[in-house]
Amino acid sequence: MKFGLFGGAIARRGDETPDSQGYGRLIDLVQEAEELGYHSIFLVEHHFTGAGQISATLNLLTYLAAKTERIRLGTAVTVLPWHDPVLLAEQAATLDLLSRGRLDFGIGKGYRDVEFESFRVPKEEAQERFDESLGLILKSWTSDERFSHDGKYWRYSDIVVEPPVLQKPHPPLWTGAGTDESIARVAGAGLNVLFDQFAGFPRTGERLRVWRAACARSGRPFDPMQVGLARAVVIAEDRRAYEAAVQTREQRVARMVGAYGALPGVAGNQPETYAEPGRASDALIGDPEEVLRRLRELERMGFEYILILLPDDVETLRRFAREIMPELQGEGVPVA
Repeated sequence: MKFGLFGGAIARRGDETPDSQGYGRLIDLVQEAEELGYHSIFLVEHHFTGAGQISATLNLLTYLAAKTERIRLGTAVTVLPWHDPVLLAEQAATLDLLSRGRLDFGIGKGYRDVEFESFRVPKEEAQERFDESLGLILKSWTSDERFSHDGKYWRYSDIVVEPPVLQKPHPPLWTGAGTDESIARVAGAGLNVLFDQFAGFPRTGERLRVWRAACARSGRPFDPMQVGLARAVVIAEDRRAYEAAVQTREQRVARMVGAYGALPGVAGNQPETYAEPGRASDALIGDPEEVLRRLRELERMGFEYILILLPDDVETLRRFAREIMPELQGEGVPVA
């Protein structure tokens, strides 16, 4: 199995030292995670929350590219309707080139009402904008000739996009999917898939079975490294720590539901990436033996690529790398 990281950082307006609230700590954590043997870091993109979430994800990843050598750098996800697709293609290509081919480009169509409203983008246009934007990005990366485009949302005349991407034909494309319909659509489109942190184990297994079947129908070989599964991990040594971790997990999910109204369990207003209420049963909580047992359960389902939600403290990553990863990878991992 391989393990990456998934999440973001916090830098709020009004903080006297905003870097210490997240960006600096994130940079240090990613550098150490690379030394510990983690395969990747996927960072979110959000806007206008007031909570200081990452908004300029590609900028931050470009900085991380200069600070690291091996760890893959992913977006989870860049919301295409918010961006000029050609400018986005240039920025992503620059990151791929500077990182020596380490970009994993996660894309999505967005789901938070506050972002659609604030950008003045009608939510009903999201899918069309996503489709047109993706087509333009792919053409920008793969066309060595100048081209023009006269679309519904974007228009360009006689352009050639530079710099070229280093990965050929282009960086791996990832997107989220949760319903059977969206999973099948993503598999058929040739994109890699990100499964969310919320679904319990039974539904998570069902999703992978749907993915396998959809790949088979489209003639696509099943590659477990094209399926990323996000999971929260908390190492809790005793019953009291376990109960506290469960309570914290459920409170966090409840706050997300309350804040954005578009998460598991919100009837009629959830994105296709989600499919059921999130509870602590979805997370990997317990002592190292229990966390390992649950990971082996996911491995038996067919999952080999787990994206760990960024923990509250780096010691969790150290213990995971020292006590759990070697059992699933067959080799020890040095602790920085």
